[in-house]
Amino acid sequence: METLLLLPLLLFFFYSIKQVNQYERGVKFRFGKYVGLMEPGWRLVWPIIESWTRIDIRVKAVDVPDQEAITRDNVSAKVNAVIYYRISLANKAVIEVEDFFYAVSQLAQTTMRNVVGETSLDDLLSKRNEVADKIQKIIDKATDPWGIKVESVELKDIILPDEMKRVIARQAEAERERRAIIIRAEGEKAAAENIALAAGKLAKTAGGLHVRTLQTLSELSADKNNTIVFVTPLEILRAFEGFVKRASKK
Repeated sequence: METLLLLPLLLFFFYSIKQVNQYERGVKFRFGKYVGLMEPGWRLVWPIIESWTRIDIRVKAVDVPDQEAITRDNVSAKVNAVIYYRISLANKAVIEVEDFFYAVSQLAQTTMRNVVGETSLDDLLSKRNEVADKIQKIIDKATDPWGIKVESVELKDIILPDEMKRVIARQAEAERERRAIIIRAEGEKAAAENIALAAGKLAKTAGGLHVRTLQTLSELSADKNNTIVFVTPLEILRAFEGFVKRASKK
């Protein structure tokens, strides 16, 4: 008889034992009232009068689907992201919000659309980390009363219309052409300055021009070609010029 009475008590006791893993916390209620957190280990939860909710406190990832928004400069863009968060206060995550996973997802979508609408397209493309940090701060502040800590927000992809992609490609091509023209002009300027400097030194050096002429002839003769070069001293040309002037006076 005692064995029959003891067996239900043992079953009732074993049924009351709950295991909380290291990465979990238990939110315990007695008669529907919150009474405390259950730390990792074996804990007793008496049936009927007590209940509990298991909360995973590991970092969770929320994949925010494509959100179509219009940037500040009226360009349509689709943005998707990943949000990493964890439960910092398990009791608030259970008491303050019905479904914290769904709530964080919806809040992330709304916040992302709002932030993209306040950002220009150039900033959205070139300052992705700053935009992601802004989204993270807004979501973290809004979820703080829920006992949720947003670790980071990463923008995965920014999808633009095909027409805008072509416009950006043309703009980039024009920018590269502009830089090429500037670089070529700077090169011509530097070459002209060096040529002028070399000409001045040759003019000031006696016999410098003849040495340069002989060097040029040596370079031409190095190649196997049929080029014939006649070298005429400048003195002969000047004498011929003087003879033509005297003949014209007569």
